[in-house]
Amino acid sequence: MTEPAVRNNTAHSRFELETEFGLAVANYRASDGVVAIYHTEVPPQLRERGIGSLLVQGALELARAQGLKVIPACGFVSHYMATHPEFNDLRG
Repeated sequence: MTEPAVRNNTAHSRFELETEFGLAVANYRASDGVVAIYHTEVPPQLRERGIGSLLVQGALELARAQGLKVIPACGFVSHYMATHPEFNDLRG
């Protein structure tokens, strides 16, 4: 089974992951090659199932591919980055 893809919705300044119960989102503010991810939200029915981690991982991979730095302004994103050192190079 293929994992669903995270997309960068620049019009709404958020990373999105489509789920069976709606969108999981990571809202950000972008400026000068940096994205500050300040809020993540997962549909209530899917909490505690790893969807937030998939969303953040995908968002960080997209940021890396676009040459962006990341400021983890959301507690969940901060914790994810602290426990996944492979993303340390993205810290802005």
